[in-house]
Formats: sequence, structure tokens, C-alpha cells
Amino acid sequence: MKKFLFIIAFITTLGVINANAQQGGGDPSAMLARMKERIKPQLIEKTKLTDAQADKIIEINFESRQQLRGLRDLSEEDRKKKMEEVKADTNKKYKAIPLTDDQIKLVDEFFEEQRKNMQQRQSGNG
Repeated sequence: MKKFLFIIAFITTLGVINANAQQGGGDPSAMLARMKERIKPQLIEKTKLTDAQADKIIEINFESRQQLRGLRDLSEEDRKKKMEEVKADTNKKYKAIPLTDDQIKLVDEFFEEQRKNMQQRQSGNG
């Protein structure tokens, strides 16, 4: 019986690994491509930005998220400081696109709404 359960667990694990690999898994370029595919139409609709602006915003946002990933190990104070630095850098890059302050505000609101929606989905699944 133990062997049977082990085999089932092993096959299930292989299936999950295979599914992640097919979706791009942890490959940053594949993750960015999926993000552009999913988010870009909504971003353009809500912010009225151009296709090229939306691409740049998604790339900048993705890069910022990657920088923030390793902050869990920092102290609360260090984490807050680093988050402020990343946010300031992100805004500087948005202005270089160029975006106006109003456009940046719309983009920030869009990503905040996306974050809230994701949290709701995750808490609904838990």
C-alpha cells in the first residue's frame, strides 16, 4: 500500500512539474511574455496608453517585481527603504517613456487593482 501511495505521489509531482515547464515555469522571458499577453489589453483599455507605452510599462513593472522578490529576508525597516527606492526608480523610468503624472497615477491604480484582485483570488482558493 505504501508503494502504491508513493507511486501516485510521484506521478502527481511529475505532472505538476511538466505543467509548469509547459507554461514557461520560472523562465523570466516566458513570464514576461505571459504577463504582456494577459495584462496589456486591460492596461491599454483602463489607461488609454499606446501599445508601445503599455509594453514598456509592463517590462518596467516586471523588472521592479523581480527586484522586490528577495526582500522577504530583510528587516521591516530595510524592506521599506528598498521598496521606496524601487518605487522611485520605477517612476523615473515611467517618466522616461514619457508618461505624464496623471498617466503614472492611472498605471499605479491599475496595478494596485490587479494586486487586490490577485489577493482576493488567492484567499478564495485557500
